[in-house]
Amino acid sequence: MPLRLLTAGESHGPRLTAILDGIPAGLSIDAEFVARELARRQHGYGRGGRMKIEKDTAAFEGGIRGGVTLGSPIAIGIVNADYANWKDVMGPLSVDPEAVAGKRLTRPRPGHADLAGGMKYGAGDLRDVLERASARESAARVAAGAICKLLLKKCGIEIRSGVLELGGVIADAPRSFASLEKVREDSPLRAVDAKLEAKMVAAVDAAKKDGETLGGAILVGARGVPAGLGAYASWDRKLDGRIGQAFLSVPAVKAVEFGSAIEASRGPGSRAHDEIEKGAKGTLRRRTNRAGGLEAGVTNGEELIAVAYMKPISTLARGLDSVDLETGEASRSAYERSDVTAVPACGVICEAMLAFVLADALLETTGNDRMDDVVARLKAHRERVGRYPKSK
Repeated sequence: MPLRLLTAGESHGPRLTAILDGIPAGLSIDAEFVARELARRQHGYGRGGRMKIEKDTAAFEGGIRGGVTLGSPIAIGIVNADYANWKDVMGPLSVDPEAVAGKRLTRPRPGHADLAGGMKYGAGDLRDVLERASARESAARVAAGAICKLLLKKCGIEIRSGVLELGGVIADAPRSFASLEKVREDSPLRAVDAKLEAKMVAAVDAAKKDGETLGGAILVGARGVPAGLGAYASWDRKLDGRIGQAFLSVPAVKAVEFGSAIEASRGPGSRAHDEIEKGAKGTLRRRTNRAGGLEAGVTNGEELIAVAYMKPISTLARGLDSVDLETGEASRSAYERSDVTAVPACGVICEAMLAFVLADALLETTGNDRMDDVVARLKAHRERVGRYPKSK
C-alpha cells in the first residue's frame, strides 16, 4: 500500500489536520522531535508577525498508542492560535457578515493563487482561495514529514537542508551532504555558507524597507539512501519525478534541480556523468555525484542531492498592478500580513516532503506492516545490492 498524506484546514481556521496513512506498526514517536521540526519551520530572519502568534504544537489524535504507531492512519492536529481573532470571519459553520465584509479580498495578488483559484471555483471573495493556498498549510506537512523522518532514521537515512542563495547572494559551496552538516540551525537564515549570512540579512533588510520580498535556492540532501529505490520501468514511479512533484507542491517553489544538472546541461557528456569504479570492498560506486544520487528514476547509492528554487513571496507591502474584481477598475494588489522571505522555512518543508517520498519508496521495497520487518528487509536489500553483480 502506498504511503498517503492528506492535509486539511485554512490559514485562519480553527486548526490544521494531517492524515498520514501507511506508516508501519511499531515505530516509536518522539514528540519532542516533532515539536522541534515545527519550530524549525517558524524560524528564519525576515518572517512576519504570524510567527509571533503561533507556537505550533502537534496533537496526536489517532494511529498511535503509548507513543508507538499502530499501523492505522495517523491523525495530527495543529491549533491555529490566531483563529481567536478570526472566528467571526472564518467560522466553519457561521460567520458575522459585517466582519466578513471588512476582510473581503477582491484585488488579487500577481503570482498568488488568488485570481486563478477564484476563476476555478467562482469565488466572489478571494479569501475563499487564499486561506487554503496560504503556506500556513505546510505546518501540517512538516508534522507528517517528521514522522517519516523518524521512520527513515530507524533505517539509517538522514535528511538535511540549507540556504544556498537568498536575494542574489549565492554560496559557492559543494553540493554535498557534508556542506549541509555545516549549517547552523540557530543562525538567522540557516545558510550553507555562514560567512554570507550578514550579506543575506542586509538584503532582507533592504527588501523590507522597499516593500519587496525575496526568494532564493535551498540545497536539500539525504544520506544513507540505498540503491534501488524508485523505478525506471514506469514514468509515474520514477523517483526523481516524484521528488520533483513533492518539491513543486511547496508554496513558491518553481523549479527543482538534481545534483549539478544545470551546469551539466551546458557542457559535454564527459563532464556530465558519474564514472563508475570499484570501491575498497569491491562494491560499485561513482567517482562523482553530478546526478545527485538518481539515475533513470532509481537511487544509485550515492547521496541524494537536490536544489529547490523558491520565487519571492507574492504578497508585497508595496503591492503590484492588479484589478479590483468588484469595480473592474485598475488597482494595486491587496496586502495580507506576510513575510519578507521564507527561504529557510521552505527548506524545512522540502525536507518533510523528501522524507515522505523516500519513506514511500522505501516501503515499496520492504512492505509496511511492521517496523521490525521493514528494518530486516531493508538490511537484506542493502546486502543484495552491495553484492551486485554477484548477488544471484
